[in-house]
Amino acid sequence: MIATSDDPRIQLARDLLGTVEIAPDPLLPPRVVRVVADDGQHFVAKQHTEPDRYARELHAYRTWGTHLIGHAPKLVGRDDATHTLLLTALAGNRADTAAPGSPEEELAHHEAGHVLGKLHRATAMPQGGAVGAALAERLQSWIDRAAHVGLIDTAERNLLKHHAAILGNSLMDSAICHLDYQPRNWLIGDAFGICDFEHMRRDARVRDFARLEFRRWQAAPHLRTAFLDGYGRPLTDTERRLLESFGAIEATTALVKGHKENDLALSAHGRTVLSRLT
Repeated sequence: MIATSDDPRIQLARDLLGTVEIAPDPLLPPRVVRVVADDGQHFVAKQHTEPDRYARELHAYRTWGTHLIGHAPKLVGRDDATHTLLLTALAGNRADTAAPGSPEEELAHHEAGHVLGKLHRATAMPQGGAVGAALAERLQSWIDRAAHVGLIDTAERNLLKHHAAILGNSLMDSAICHLDYQPRNWLIGDAFGICDFEHMRRDARVRDFARLEFRRWQAAPHLRTAFLDGYGRPLTDTERRLLESFGAIEATTALVKGHKENDLALSAHGRTVLSRLT
């Protein structure tokens, strides 16, 4: 998506800030553009294609951003008609640009754990069965979609259904979760920042670790250690078992989305995670 003068994102920025200049940023996703106001301040404007994700992200910034002051963008304004948000831009570099194995990478995981722990503790609710039942239903829907297009065989389908049953029969505490918590959404600067709140909602607290577990930590366990040290406590045996069942969701969604979007890397990731499940 190339920003032009009639782009809803640019129009919103101009309505709220006055004259702005577009600041090219190749690391931003296509739906997001960075602009600079006359006073030199940087902002980002994001347009959603799906109304429900727009509503969820707007709600997240207005409701839960209060728990992340100093670590999250601030909502400047919005345009409901075009599903566009204008946010302050966080300073710093994306954490996924840190060299693998570097002290910067390990520090980023430590800080990420610290900030996520603050959000989880501020929004925690005690154990109950509703979250697990909802996750089991969600996983079953992804299993059905994967089976429908022939992405899994009978044995794999039964394995995934086994994990759905585990989730459905588990009590788990909940919190407001980011649900795409990984280095591409972290910023390393004078303060640690997180962005991209379009998936944020109440969910199983430990599920917020799933993408890190299956995309980073299994190959670099020292990053898990650094993260949990920042988070404030290690995983219990029960939480480690639950995390494996959350891997079933990670695997199945990656397979289905990879197939739908012809994303070979995502499909391969789904296949890798599926092979690791027991």
